[in-house]
Amino acid sequence: MRFYLSDKRWLLGLLLLGLGNSVQAHTGVSHSDFFAGLSHPVSGLDHVLAMIAVGLWATQLGNRALWCAPLAFVATMALGGLLGLTGIPLPLVELGIAGSVLILGGLIAFASRLPLAASMVLVGVFALFHGYAHGAERVAGSTTLWYSVGFMLTTALLHGAGIGSGLLAQRGVSARLLRLGGAAIAASGMLLLVG
Repeated sequence: MRFYLSDKRWLLGLLLLGLGNSVQAHTGVSHSDFFAGLSHPVSGLDHVLAMIAVGLWATQLGNRALWCAPLAFVATMALGGLLGLTGIPLPLVELGIAGSVLILGGLIAFASRLPLAASMVLVGVFALFHGYAHGAERVAGSTTLWYSVGFMLTTALLHGAGIGSGLLAQRGVSARLLRLGGAAIAASGMLLLVG
């Protein structure tokens, strides 16, 4: 299989991102509209890594998981966002977000295969924490619907980036490099947990 230079640079970039130290997205800054909703998921590396990891892992799982796992994440994230918007407490949000990065990265690194239902439940649990963080950081009185649509759209796009990257890896790069990317994502999750 051919390994193109541009593919190497992309994977190197992913690995470097995965090992970054400043991965917290939650600075206390609130967001208020569609564009803020669009930008919130990419405002922190923890969200980006987790959402791309969902797509990568769905690619490894294959078949119906390719769309079911990301769909379960986005749908459950909406519920988490509603909890955050209404102020209903959800304990250990930052721990749940960091844990999602660690665990999803580990699942990719070990090419773990869970049954479809278990995979959907697992990503759904992680999505509650990510959605809660998005919802809790909205400015009171702002456009809830458009803010929510924004962060859900960006999340779906990040899942798509993970799926596309995973499919490219299956076609030409190597399953080992995909697993190495998962290890880098897991390392970032570990840094989040101890940082």
